[in-house]
Amino acid sequence: MVSQEKKQLVKQLTKDIKDYPIVGVVNFENLPAQQLQNMRAMLKEQGVKIQMARKKLLKLALKESGKEHIDELSAKIKGMPALIFSKSNPFTLYATIQKNKSEAPAKAGQISPRDIEVKAGATNFAPGPIISELAAVGIKTKVDGGKLAITDDVTVAKEGDVITAKLAETLKRLDIKPIEIGLDLVAVWEDGTVFAAKQLHVDEEEYFNNFTQAHQWAINLAVEAAIPTSATTEMLLQKAFNEAKAAALEAVYITDETKELLLARSEQQALSVKKEANL
Repeated sequence: MVSQEKKQLVKQLTKDIKDYPIVGVVNFENLPAQQLQNMRAMLKEQGVKIQMARKKLLKLALKESGKEHIDELSAKIKGMPALIFSKSNPFTLYATIQKNKSEAPAKAGQISPRDIEVKAGATNFAPGPIISELAAVGIKTKVDGGKLAITDDVTVAKEGDVITAKLAETLKRLDIKPIEIGLDLVAVWEDGTVFAAKQLHVDEEEYFNNFTQAHQWAINLAVEAAIPTSATTEMLLQKAFNEAKAAALEAVYITDETKELLLARSEQQALSVKKEANL
């Protein structure tokens, strides 16, 4: 028989699912208790609520909420799950969680959270047994200036692979920390659509560069189409001036702006004639 406490928890979860426009599934697995407390406090200040419960109770609350396609979110529940509620938007929520993660060395038996790549380049290792250790995990090396250098970029583990003890030790020696310690946002529901965490990743630098490039393209188009705006008026006037000046020079039309250039051109032509005629 379901206890009254569990019934009350499901009732509260169902209410939160209905009340909040953004509902997400997070995984607390491998998250240190202190970091969990810090994360909860930080998110609470931003109006984000987290509620832990058994998988069965979370799925029951999601089902009873009756929200469109909420079953797709229920299917994403894994590990040590909890529901997260927000009134901002999925991308902001994801970015906030990601910015509060920290890097950590890999341990044997852990699942690789992403493709782990070792870049080509110099190392601080002297030639020795380390050559065979690196080769054992697929890293090719050569001796360069008395030190080992990795010859090619190599992916030593794919996302979802189990990290072996040998690979974990090698990554540690190379000071590669592929594990992210922090709250794991698995998926988010918004307005009937479920977004996997990967879909919420935005490269902010690339996003900014795209805006900058689009702005420049828009200005170029406006100038080409002679559309006056606060950003193009000065450029259009300068372009018109240059084109008018070029036309006046071509037509040998004397103005204050063209007379010196016309005289200089005439002098140059006269000198050329004089030279050709041996005068």
